[in-house]
Amino acid sequence: MKRPLLIFLIAGESSGDFLGASLMRALRSQRPDIEFIGVGGGRMAAAGLKSLFPMEELSVMGIAEVLPKLLHILARIRQTANEIIKTRPDAVITIDSPDFCFRVVKKVKQKTKSIPCIHYVAPSVWAWRPGRAKKVAQFLDHMLTLLPFEPPYFEKHGLSSTFVGHSIVERMAQRGDGARFRRKYGITESQMILCMLPGSRMSELSRLLGKFSETADIILHSRPDAVIVVPTLPHLRKYIEKFFVGKGINPILVDQDEDKFDCFAASSIALAASGTVSLELALTDTPHIIAYKMSRFSAWLARHLIKTPYANLINILLNRSVVPELLQEQCEPEAMAQELLKLLENKDARTAQLVDFRAALIQIGLGDPVSPSQKAARAVLSVIDEAGGTA
Repeated sequence: MKRPLLIFLIAGESSGDFLGASLMRALRSQRPDIEFIGVGGGRMAAAGLKSLFPMEELSVMGIAEVLPKLLHILARIRQTANEIIKTRPDAVITIDSPDFCFRVVKKVKQKTKSIPCIHYVAPSVWAWRPGRAKKVAQFLDHMLTLLPFEPPYFEKHGLSSTFVGHSIVERMAQRGDGARFRRKYGITESQMILCMLPGSRMSELSRLLGKFSETADIILHSRPDAVIVVPTLPHLRKYIEKFFVGKGINPILVDQDEDKFDCFAASSIALAASGTVSLELALTDTPHIIAYKMSRFSAWLARHLIKTPYANLINILLNRSVVPELLQEQCEPEAMAQELLKLLENKDARTAQLVDFRAALIQIGLGDPVSPSQKAARAVLSVIDEAGGTA
């Protein structure tokens, strides 16, 4: 009798945890006799993964933020690679977090070439460091991409790739219930809700929470009855609660997915850090802007290396400015409040965003009868089969 299929997954942040959990469920639906080990967060744990260590240890971004934790991260890289070599899984699936994941895969490949290594979420070689496509082709066996224009960048260097779409479109059935959110928190229909999303990493909160708070204060002066809601993650809740003590804003904090999407559906406008959350807001038809601020050194590197004119995925997909981007020097309360009030008060601006949201989401799989996770699972099993695994 064949042993169960064993897959080692690695995710390093919240968005990767969601992708990993969705992929795990899709794989199990196609192969019930499957086991998972690796590194992940709460969602992947709920789907059956026992994590080697807390995923949150890897949720850092930017050179200035990584350096203080470098020795610890290097130790986790060694630990993870050694575990893969010891357990000999049928495949390794690394999800985003390339700085960590690629170092693990390289160490594994130095010891054995027989374990297929698949990376989920292509590095943005179309935006910066295009030479990475050739480099990753030397140690990866397959790439799963979220965006339709990404596979050719890797295939020209001999790395087989599959465009699967973005798993965000799988949430159409969970787009939130705005009325339920208002009932639960005692918010009247006439009250405007501003949803603030200052990021999922401590480094982001330390740079953005103050700016976002000041922006909310300006909005409240214009709309005194407005309600501020801050969706966050459970491990960040206490930090945010402590930050707002004495600020006079008293936001509602939510840290569960149902409340988060209900909040999106109820919100009139949203202010978000750049990232996947913009797609989530688009899915719930929530007009929004993005704002982001890095350390000076990280920003200096970004200016010299990034080739795309946009940071937001919706803008990148449509190749035009749909969602206002207030980055670095522009990430200031007065400017952010002005853009938010424009979306709140200008019906044409709101409608234009909603139309463009749908066009962008169609490009990444909205309406396709086969979900991105199911496509990714099929690709993974095909790679294992071709490598002579137990699939």
